[in-house]
Amino acid sequence: MNMEAAVINHYFPQLDRTARSRFAMLGDLYAYWNQKINVISRKDMEHLYIRHVLHSLSLSRTPSRQSFLPGMTVLDAGTGGGFPGIPLAILHPNVEFVLCDSIAKKIKVVSEITRELGLSNVTPLVSRLETLPGHAYNVIVSRAVTRLETFIPWTRDKLMDNGKMLFLKGGDLKEEIGEASRKCGIPLSCFSVTDLKDLFPGLEDDFFETKKICEIKQTSYLCAPPLESS
Repeated sequence: MNMEAAVINHYFPQLDRTARSRFAMLGDLYAYWNQKINVISRKDMEHLYIRHVLHSLSLSRTPSRQSFLPGMTVLDAGTGGGFPGIPLAILHPNVEFVLCDSIAKKIKVVSEITRELGLSNVTPLVSRLETLPGHAYNVIVSRAVTRLETFIPWTRDKLMDNGKMLFLKGGDLKEEIGEASRKCGIPLSCFSVTDLKDLFPGLEDDFFETKKICEIKQTSYLCAPPLESS
């Protein structure tokens, strides 16, 4: 048993043997590839399972739990080294994930780790979000890529009518959400924020104290052009 990976098994006891094995492999795989292509800061590698893997999986523990149902398609925009997409793909093997990033060397890491894990539900893709070939997804996820009012216009024609966006963010989001609502024409009622500080009780790490999930629903509003150019 990989003792660092045990934290994942603890908070997700429903994992089957295949998923547990894949999560256990992540530590060595990222340690190997991160030496070749730096996708995780060196100081964060010792906290891989809590600050990257568990953080990614928090998207599956929000009040709205219908985000990753079998048959859905999910776009991880700006995936970097594969977060949150790879952990979510392990947890949800019947959901199709496209992991997109504009930096080819990062997608090389994603591709190699995906291959080593035997994940058939992941498609790595080198592309900027705003020039991504047309396709509509059920869900778009992203981990602190940029501010909401910048990110949202890039999603034009990339969400299904009943889709949603899930952002892993930190700090006070009130001002950022207000700006995105105003510039992108999205009612504030379409935004919801979930604090992560109490999501994993007993965790001896203060990483989640200021971490949040921002969810945007009612995608009829999402892909409208910004109301102003500034």
